[in-house]
Amino acid sequence: MMRSSNPAMNSAALSKIGRVAESEAMTIQGSVNRTLTLLFLVMMPAYWAWNQVMQSIAYSFNQTGQTSLPSNFYPMAIGFGIGAFILALITIFKKEWSMFTAPLYALCEGFVLGIISAIFELQYPGIVVQAISLTFGTLFALLMIYKTGIIKVTNKFRLGVVAATGGIALIYFLSFVMSFFGARIPLIHEATPLGIGFSLVVIAIAALNLILDFDFIEKGSERGLPRYMEWYAAFGLMVTLIWLYFEILRFLAKIRSRR
Repeated sequence: MMRSSNPAMNSAALSKIGRVAESEAMTIQGSVNRTLTLLFLVMMPAYWAWNQVMQSIAYSFNQTGQTSLPSNFYPMAIGFGIGAFILALITIFKKEWSMFTAPLYALCEGFVLGIISAIFELQYPGIVVQAISLTFGTLFALLMIYKTGIIKVTNKFRLGVVAATGGIALIYFLSFVMSFFGARIPLIHEATPLGIGFSLVVIAIAALNLILDFDFIEKGSERGLPRYMEWYAAFGLMVTLIWLYFEILRFLAKIRSRR
């Protein structure tokens, strides 16, 4: 059975997809190639947005003597974030469109990543390189752990990760709702020992989602899912990677703010 806490790779959503001929089926190598394509599409606008933000900050410093982020970048990040969310929903519900919607999702997320990363870099110089290194280090470490079979993807393992991810999603949703009333959950945002511990738990759960994503790609190729599912699998893996990057970025910011 294929089950993932990642909504893009949930087994219930995939159970109706039938097996196709071997020549038309998804492969592991094809999924890897699509993932690399999406990663490139994320990095290009992220690099552009990063440069735009840094140039604006430099211009602002030359004019005012202060290193402040121009306010026009905030609505841009929100706009691309909403666009990425809509494209993600379309991809989840219309999987056969994923070869078109997944690249568009990656481009939108790239702009968001570039702007948010620049904001963190402005506050904590060097934090982005650390976060990127830890994200890819975690990716390759978990891939090796999966390939060597150190962690077995059993039904209990899947259910545990599903439950933990759902709990985190609920906490974040409550925090979002509370923000409209001027309230917040200190555990999520503050750099206290509990707040740092919470971030570590979330990072661990996000990393375990990578294991489920790897398992989905492998089982999907064995099951003979249609070729377009390579894009869908790559999209799901990118969702997890971007989540992991943001959580590592937040964790490092909490650590740096305590110094």
